[in-house]
Amino acid sequence: MRVGIGYDIHRLMEGKPLILGGVEIPYIKGLVGYSDADVLIHAVSDAILGAASLGDIGMHFPDSEPRYKGVSSASLLREVNDLIRRKRYRVNNVDVVVIAEEPKISAFRANMKKKISDILRIDESRISIKATTNEGVGSIGRGEAIASYAVATLEEIKR
Repeated sequence: MRVGIGYDIHRLMEGKPLILGGVEIPYIKGLVGYSDADVLIHAVSDAILGAASLGDIGMHFPDSEPRYKGVSSASLLREVNDLIRRKRYRVNNVDVVVIAEEPKISAFRANMKKKISDILRIDESRISIKATTNEGVGSIGRGEAIASYAVATLEEIKR
């Protein structure tokens, strides 16, 4: 069993789409980044890469590469999953926390779990997505950003 942790934060800006867990969420603001800035998927990707000792998403998908401009983070997670499978690992489970004052994500949680389980090829029961606020503190508390933490466990694929 291998364990990895991931973290990501992005600023919010009016007029941008908000993508979390590969799902578009109706909201007046969206996350700003080189890709679609999906902090949930970025944290999951980094947790998986960390558990496999394969660095982070910035090493594999640098923002200096034009082909990653505006890319779907879900497609990057698919590449991360393919990479670890070539290294003979598979994701056992993922536990995620999204930190945001708004919007509330509970209505979208099931769709996020479905999207991530399809990408990682694991049962939805192996994915946990939780949300909390920052109690009005800092950039997240002021509604200027959204962050996410993720923990992933991997198991070795037996030959």
